[in-house]
Amino acid sequence: MNVAPPRRKPRVAVLGATGAVGQAFVRLLVNHPWFELVEVAASERSAGKSYGEAARWIGDEALPASVGAMQVLPCDPGAVTAEIVFSALDSSVAGEAEEAFARAGRFVLSNAKNHRMDSDVPLVIAEVNPDHLDILAAQRKLRGWNGAIVTNGNCASIVAALALAPIQQRFGITQIIATTMQAVSGAGYPGVPSLDILGNVVPYIADEERKVEEELQKFLGTAANDHIDPASFVTSAHCNRVAVEHGHTVTLSVKLPKPAPVEAVREAFATWTGAEDARGLPSAPERPVILMEQPDRPQPRRDVDAGRGMSVSVGRLRADPVLDVKLVAMGHNIVRGAAGASVLNAELLVHRGLVGAA
Repeated sequence: MNVAPPRRKPRVAVLGATGAVGQAFVRLLVNHPWFELVEVAASERSAGKSYGEAARWIGDEALPASVGAMQVLPCDPGAVTAEIVFSALDSSVAGEAEEAFARAGRFVLSNAKNHRMDSDVPLVIAEVNPDHLDILAAQRKLRGWNGAIVTNGNCASIVAALALAPIQQRFGITQIIATTMQAVSGAGYPGVPSLDILGNVVPYIADEERKVEEELQKFLGTAANDHIDPASFVTSAHCNRVAVEHGHTVTLSVKLPKPAPVEAVREAFATWTGAEDARGLPSAPERPVILMEQPDRPQPRRDVDAGRGMSVSVGRLRADPVLDVKLVAMGHNIVRGAAGASVLNAELLVHRGLVGAA
């Protein structure tokens, strides 16, 4: 099912456009059926150059000539005029910059961590919690903004939340143990030095475990009038960097309020297609979560591009002798875990008539 496109294409811009996630935004937006990419912005050292000069392009395909010729603008709402702004800014500058754009009437789709846990800022996965956008009216009123900020989560949190949503929505969850094996591309470009990661596992990613533990509660929580009530389960996370290019893998052990047969959990995954609001949007995969039956899947090398990189693959679903059920989830950390998630959230905003309707 395809959703009817908007009457006009909203004009969009990318902040932090020269970095790895910014380039992913460019790739997803340059020929987007609903959006017109009109501006790219980056740091002061890049502003004024052409995008082709400023960006060390790392995509497999050639940089589109139309984007390469764009002049890089400063990350300032006085210079960037687009009504929808995708932020791939580093957290060191994202907070104030995103607020300035929202104050100026722009809708900011943020990949940065700065506002994710603000009580009045929705942290959204389109197929999981689209109703969390309902608090935007309160956000705008409280902060006096004409625009708004909508965030997507940490890349590992998004993979885990999509894998947990069918369980949470059918059975509920009380406890989670999550262990991540995160790809090097999640560290940006140039990322982790080769001599630190080749033949190695680094059992520490700064601030990552806290993000997973907190964001899962918010993703799977409930929308109140002006805030999100987090889910009541508790998560213990262990986060590791591994020598994989793309694709975060998360092993999950889950405690349910009441034990359920593995076959009932399997059926929940097999029938889960995500929220109706997200179905048929241009970036939405046919199956947001794909249940795999092979005993050795999912694997990043074989499964990372499932659903054009927007599907999370789940496998090894089985009983857990300590908790109730355990599984392995894997998803593309740059597409589903970053730029693709924000683009899908923007499509959801347009579909709901919150932006781009005029």
